[in-house]
Amino acid sequence: MSHGRSKSVVVEKKKRRMTLPGQTEAKAEAVAPVAKPPAPHQQNRNARKDAPGSGRGKQGGQSKRTGQILKTLTASESDARTQALRMARVREAEEKKQAEANAVLFAAEEAKRKVADEERRVAEEAAARVAAEQAEQKKTEEERIKAEEAKKAAAEGKTVDAPAKTAEAKPAPAARSRSRSAGGSDASGGAQRRTAGASAQVPAPGPEQGKELPRRAAPTPVNRPRPTPTPARPRTGDDRRKSKLSVTAVLNDDGSQQRGRSLAALRRRREKEKRAGKQVPREKIAREVTIPEAITIQELANRMAERSVDVIKLLMRDGQMLKINDVIDTDTAQLIAEEMGHTVKRVSEADVEEGLFETGGEDDGELTARAPVVTIMGHVDHGKTSLLDALRESNVASGEAGGITQHIGAYQVEQRGQKITFIDTPGHAAFTQMRARGAKATDVVVLVVAADDGVMPQTKEAIAHAKAADVPLIVAINKIDKQGSDPNRVRTELLQDEIVVESMGGEVLEVEVSALKGTNLDKLLDAILLQSELLELKANAERAAEGIVIEAKLDKGRGPVATVLVQRGTLRIGDVVIGGSEWGRVRALIDDQGNQVKEAGPAQPVEVLGFQATPEAGDMVAAVENEGRAREISEYRNRKRRDAVHARGARGSLEQMMLGMKTDGRKDFVLVIKGDVQGSVEAIAGALDKLGTEEVHARIVHAGVGGITESDITLAEASNAAILGFNVRANKQAREAADATGIELRYYNVIYDLVDDVKAAMSGMLSPERRETFLGNAEILEVFNISKVGKVAGCRVTEGVVQRGAHVRLIRDDVVVHEGQLGTLKRFKDEVKEVQSGQECGMNFETYQDMRAGDVIECYRVEEIARTL
Repeated sequence: MSHGRSKSVVVEKKKRRMTLPGQTEAKAEAVAPVAKPPAPHQQNRNARKDAPGSGRGKQGGQSKRTGQILKTLTASESDARTQALRMARVREAEEKKQAEANAVLFAAEEAKRKVADEERRVAEEAAARVAAEQAEQKKTEEERIKAEEAKKAAAEGKTVDAPAKTAEAKPAPAARSRSRSAGGSDASGGAQRRTAGASAQVPAPGPEQGKELPRRAAPTPVNRPRPTPTPARPRTGDDRRKSKLSVTAVLNDDGSQQRGRSLAALRRRREKEKRAGKQVPREKIAREVTIPEAITIQELANRMAERSVDVIKLLMRDGQMLKINDVIDTDTAQLIAEEMGHTVKRVSEADVEEGLFETGGEDDGELTARAPVVTIMGHVDHGKTSLLDALRESNVASGEAGGITQHIGAYQVEQRGQKITFIDTPGHAAFTQMRARGAKATDVVVLVVAADDGVMPQTKEAIAHAKAADVPLIVAINKIDKQGSDPNRVRTELLQDEIVVESMGGEVLEVEVSALKGTNLDKLLDAILLQSELLELKANAERAAEGIVIEAKLDKGRGPVATVLVQRGTLRIGDVVIGGSEWGRVRALIDDQGNQVKEAGPAQPVEVLGFQATPEAGDMVAAVENEGRAREISEYRNRKRRDAVHARGARGSLEQMMLGMKTDGRKDFVLVIKGDVQGSVEAIAGALDKLGTEEVHARIVHAGVGGITESDITLAEASNAAILGFNVRANKQAREAADATGIELRYYNVIYDLVDDVKAAMSGMLSPERRETFLGNAEILEVFNISKVGKVAGCRVTEGVVQRGAHVRLIRDDVVVHEGQLGTLKRFKDEVKEVQSGQECGMNFETYQDMRAGDVIECYRVEEIARTL
């Protein structure tokens, strides 16, 4: 027993010595193996040894056998050891979990690997079976061919021992089946078949051969002559395919085995070509390519299913260096597409307007008579509006500022149960476009000429518009009741413009009327109806409405309002209409009397409410089937207008660049114009544009209809412009903004007042004219050099007078060598203002000293004179 205790003590010492210096007791305890619990009798013995007074416990502090003092653990060391043990247990649990997880992953990977190996093994076995069957079929086919050749040779009388023996050596099918079932390979199967064939050639054993050979002994060789082998025919791809047994060969009636390449073979072939770096040529497909007015290179290539690089190469070959996102025109795109073998279908963005204004569908059975459209034209203050008021029994002229018509109007008058539509145009020179618009939409033109005034410039212009529109003309000689009137004078003056009236043997109807007293008004209406009957005016009222915008304005409370003259069809409430670049749905129709109507037929003027914005005067109006098409047409026209504006602003040809350089030095009179109707704004812009010269011109940054708003003030402030209002006023917010920013607001109700004020303002921007006035000449006799003064010329005045401070020129040999001002003018020692002719004086120049005897000094005065337009 003592030997056992001493052995345990020695083991404990070795364990302590093996512990590293930096290793903690907890780590050593964790590393040390766990001791087994002592036996019961050993526990009793240890208890007696550790009892107090025995001298063997820890408290004794010293062992009797070793004499060493055992160390007692403190509380902190005991806690650290406990914590280390706990952490070791936690770490051991984590490692165990990680090991279990790794084991699970390893098991899953192993299962996947086994499945893959099994699948690969099955595939290899299937491939081996297929190869064995193919080899067997091939051999069978060869043997069949050899047998046929042997039969053929026997028929020809040749020796056929070898083929016969070969045929006899053919193994039985049962033997082949057993050979395959034995699990042997193709080579082993062939060896077995060869062995079976060899055994078939051996004769039956004799009595001496009847003894059973020992097991695993080699067979006794038989010395027989070997057959002469038949030369094998070379195998080709067709023979190899014919030897295969497939579903196609079984199902074919003729027994042929013609088949195409499988998908796998084609795939392998393409991969092989791809690895070899060969590019498979694609089959060229001709397509029909739709080409718009402008198209990018990339879009063209996509539509042709071609590479963009190929398109760019073609363009480079033609000398055009373009990028993939550059835009090319229709002709270039068509040439490229046709060169690449495609067909082209050209389309235009304007195709959205196709069928908008159709003239078809109006046969004689659908046409009905309509009212004539009559335009009243003539010079200003010749009584056009007064004549129309007398016909309508109204008083439109009293509402016009200044007593002149500045708006175009449309009215209807009924005579003998027939209606006549009148269009009243202004006579002022600024309203040329209004008169042209009225003549364009009319059937008959009534030319009003005052009997006391005769033919005037706007009268001749109205005649020119009527001739351009190719419409008949009726002359109304007005104011015959006025003193000093002479109708014959009017007839005679009209001859100068090739207008011959009926009373003078011509074909033009003329009527002498008086708008003030209502004289011969019925005769004028009868003449209009007679002319309309000759024209046989008819229209189709059942088709979609078409017309023209006579006037347009922005009305407060009603929004954009357009006066439309319906020319064909019937316009109804709820119709979707497109007018110029604006569209809308008709919300209301108002006739010339102010009454709301549900529809408007041919030749009827109405006010149309419902446009999204104010259309331009003169725009054609048409009813479309839905809002989608109206919106599409509107977007196309707005885009076209923006492109036109950008094209004007872009740098063009060299000629345009030179013209721009000339106009760069011009002074701009910047204006913002707001009017009550579109026609007035158009007339004002045209009149102001005519006032411009090469030195100054009016630049209108904005012109629109409606009242002056804060946005107009902001625009004027940004562009440093003045605001002109024609028959409109600014609201309260606009007035406050104008006062705060210092923007000038001017209001007008007569167009020639506006034009005169702008003309005067633009005249003030003109540079004054410099005008020279000759004063006299003086000849230099001698030049003196005076200190602190410089050179002084002694001169004699030969012509006129010389004044101090005047402009002078120094002329030498009839060549001007200097221009400046006279600095000093003295006579003897006195400074004088002027020297008369024939007297001598002394002169010098302010900044010039190179004077010589014999030079001539020319004296002149410069005057600045204000210019006007």
